Amino acid sequence: MTSAPATLEPYAARLSIDYPEKLNRLTTLLRLVWIIPIVVVIGLISGGDGARTGGSILGGLAVATALMLAVRVVYPRWWFDFGRELTRFSARVGAYSALLTDQLPSTVEEQSVHLEIDYPDVKRLNRWLPLVKWLLAIPHYVVLAFLWIGAAVAIVTAWFAILITGRYPRPLFAYVVGVARWTLRVNAYAWLLVTDRYPPFTLK
Repeated sequence: MTSAPATLEPYAARLSIDYPEKLNRLTTLLRLVWIIPIVVVIGLISGGDGARTGGSILGGLAVATALMLAVRVVYPRWWFDFGRELTRFSARVGAYSALLTDQLPSTVEEQSVHLEIDYPDVKRLNRWLPLVKWLLAIPHYVVLAFLWIGAAVAIVTAWFAILITGRYPRPLFAYVVGVARWTLRVNAYAWLLVTDRYPPFTLK
């Protein structure tokens, strides 16, 4: 009698975005104009790079969180909630920027961007690993640099496709969402510090 293979638990950070059947050609054409106010807002909150990765504020959060884990072995729930909600908002802005949705990013509602981050069991986290996770994640940064170049090309290609057909090509949509998902997992590991499980090298 053979035992069933063990299934791998879902990663601590997960992202999915609803595929839009039809996109507005006008708002797509003028997306760089429509997005200015929301970019200003998230830039003020996150220190500049919020629309893609959660901003430089993640660096400050990571340092403070690493010290709390190493010295006090605590991860306050309100602290986690702030990081998670900022990441969710950033993901909505990123999705809008990448033409993945026509919905102006909400500061509260989930909309079509579904992002989940599990609150960590601090007792199961290595208290010293957060001090070097940013270093261990370097291979991911290298790969992501190339993936984001590909994503930029995919977004520009999708822009033309939407203007002509009103639709985001599914393969391009899946690729851009996959790169965002990969980035989220790396941020959850190296900056939000919610898991010790090394991020997988996959878009899925």
